[in-house]
Amino acid sequence: MGRMQRRGLGFLLALLPSASLAAPPAPPAPPPPPYESPIIAWTYVVQPGDTFAAIARRMGVSMAALAAENRVPLPYLITQGQVLRRPSPAGDAVPPSSTHASRPAPVPRPAPRPAPVARPAPPLRPAPETAPAHQRETGAPRLSWPTSGTIVARFGVRQAQGRANNGIDLAAFTGMSVHAAAAGRVLFAGTEPQRFGQLIVIDHGGGWVTAYAYLGRVDVVEGQRVTARQPIARIGRSGEAQKPTLHFELRRDNVPRDPAPYLPVRL
Repeated sequence: MGRMQRRGLGFLLALLPSASLAAPPAPPAPPPPPYESPIIAWTYVVQPGDTFAAIARRMGVSMAALAAENRVPLPYLITQGQVLRRPSPAGDAVPPSSTHASRPAPVPRPAPRPAPVARPAPPLRPAPETAPAHQRETGAPRLSWPTSGTIVARFGVRQAQGRANNGIDLAAFTGMSVHAAAAGRVLFAGTEPQRFGQLIVIDHGGGWVTAYAYLGRVDVVEGQRVTARQPIARIGRSGEAQKPTLHFELRRDNVPRDPAPYLPVRL
């Protein structure tokens, strides 16, 4: 083999190892999955079907803390389109429930938008013994009596606790049926421990709701449609009730109304 051939062969052999060890370039690593921040919204606009209890659970706060932040009086009635602001973490009574609680600290929260401040309800005055029918507002639901008991506490009259009565109290006995005063959808059905005990709130549309408190048993669930005069609960004694009584309220846009002018005359 000539000198030139041996030199060329040596050159090729020197190239072979590097060629055999060379690997194709590795594909670029996929980008890391986007980090999902566990930030909870600081404001929320009430949607159809929302309940105050569900919004409080979603925000990870107690109903009392959320109500205090937004000046929502008992029994925590809200309306579609209302803006609720979440309390600061220092005021939370229930820690936020997040599926990402074990992840690193959340990214900084954006500055919350200022929420409109709800105006307090006007001062209530004692209601007259009777009220003419023309005081009924347009669009009000046609109500029936939720029980057959007589009125033992009227609208607007100061109670033993010093508060004005936002509804009427009806005498009853344990086990007595409570009926829906008008057709509608159940907004709340459960326990309000601070004052009303077993409580039901029914939405009748147009901003009108009725509330039934001091119950002994609740027989409907949130979101359920009910018809007028449908049994919804049983009388017992819960909340601030000293004896079996039904506390009944009528509200429009969360402002109390005297139910008496809207109920039929008893003979």
